[in-house]
Amino acid sequence: MTVRSAETPKTDRAAAPARMTRRGLGFFIGMAIVGGTVFASRWYNISAEAGMEGTLTTPDVYAAATKGTVLLVDIRRPDEWKRTGVGEGAVPLDMRRKDFTDALLAQTDGRTDVPVALICARGVRSRRLSERLTAAGFTTIIDVPEGMLGSGAGPGWVKRGLPTVAWTSE
Repeated sequence: MTVRSAETPKTDRAAAPARMTRRGLGFFIGMAIVGGTVFASRWYNISAEAGMEGTLTTPDVYAAATKGTVLLVDIRRPDEWKRTGVGEGAVPLDMRRKDFTDALLAQTDGRTDVPVALICARGVRSRRLSERLTAAGFTTIIDVPEGMLGSGAGPGWVKRGLPTVAWTSE
């Protein structure tokens, strides 16, 4: 065991500022990378809200849709909208429409970089359509895998008690 006196230096004081600078530089670079990533996330950091596979829970997508940071599209059929209503903040757009992509582009003012979240009954159709829209050039498609009625991903919009609006045929 070594006993140090008050006169024994614990470290080489001349080297300490260099070590601190290297540590500080590493921290600065790390923060710059994180900051740049957050800054690069489109539309109010919606990418950070979305899960690793580009998904959102129903409460998260409801919050994002009501803030206007994502366009929520209910892709179910009219008979399904009539049964449960449409999630508040969602645009009902039947995915079976032959002009679905054009109708979606009309909702996004022709932009393919607008974050679009897709919700269906249980997450199956929204996943398939997410892949199709990504292949068509949309860059920020978000799946809501628990859907309106629930799935293995979660209880769904209705069981969570999120607000809905009645749908009537146009």
